[in-house]
Amino acid sequence: MKKLLVTGSSGLIGSEVCMHFAHLGWEIHGIDNNQRAVFFGPQGDTRWNQQRLASTLPKFVHHEIDIRDRDALLALVKEIQPDAIVHTAAQPSHDRAAAIPFDDFDTNAVGTLNMLEATRQYATTIPFVHMSTNKVYGDAPNTIPMKELDTRWDYADEAYINGIAENFTIDQSKHSLFGASKVAADVMVQEYGRYFGMPTCCLRGGCLTGPNHSGVELHGFLSYLVKCNLEEKQYTVFGYKGKQVRDNIHSFDVARFIEEFIKAPRFGEVYNIGGGKQNTCSILEAFAITEKFTVKKMVYTYDASNRIGDHICYYSDLTKMKQHYPNWDITKTLEDTISEIVENWKNR
Repeated sequence: MKKLLVTGSSGLIGSEVCMHFAHLGWEIHGIDNNQRAVFFGPQGDTRWNQQRLASTLPKFVHHEIDIRDRDALLALVKEIQPDAIVHTAAQPSHDRAAAIPFDDFDTNAVGTLNMLEATRQYATTIPFVHMSTNKVYGDAPNTIPMKELDTRWDYADEAYINGIAENFTIDQSKHSLFGASKVAADVMVQEYGRYFGMPTCCLRGGCLTGPNHSGVELHGFLSYLVKCNLEEKQYTVFGYKGKQVRDNIHSFDVARFIEEFIKAPRFGEVYNIGGGKQNTCSILEAFAITEKFTVKKMVYTYDASNRIGDHICYYSDLTKMKQHYPNWDITKTLEDTISEIVENWKNR
């Protein structure tokens, strides 16, 4: 039986990957220490997800380890001897990073280095998938000419009709400290792939979402928005008239791409993984879709100050992903995804 090691296994993508590969017959080893509750408080707690995995997956083993603990990771990887590693653990908020710069960098950059070196010391032949972020591009996407529509911003330059591709610049832009720590991790994953010949990839996520997201104000756009709507709690829109655009990808489709990569890995690759243009929405548009499913009006206030380094419009060009892995495509629509998030919050 093949073994998969997943860091951040209680998080959105980590738990989805655990479920997906368990259903494929893999033995799953998850690393998580509920650090999200430390970063975001009780509302960020993911123990419920850890318990869900433990109760539903017979071949799931939980390991209570912080990815900053280098010695523990080195020992665990050698003990487990996994056939593939999926690294999703991170401090995920660009707002929170400014208040905890050491924790942010040690988790995102050094933690990733710890995982890469643990992998290399064990075997240079197993696939290593790293969940990166579109924040590695900083605010450079904001330099693209934009057009303002009734409910959203969009690119005015035809060169970006399909979105941002992987050759877009990451230099000379404001990233936030979170974006900078993720750049360091992203480049290191590429370097281990190219320098040591290891099968690695960075998945530069857009808005990764789904029903098992513990969304909070500082991270988890759609999940937190839906939660506010259901609880009739005031949601704050930060800048850009609420017309800022994101592409949203369901965690299931992320797990499916990871499966394709592990089956046919490449070396030092990067992919912009998001919902693509078809699954874009602005905050105002997300309000309208959510209200359709909950039959509740969104309660919100507007703060004209946009978040530092925030994108006015960002959606992923999926061309490279589909060329390299033609068996993969988006299966969950935006409305499917929001509907599932609504139902999960109701049940939770």
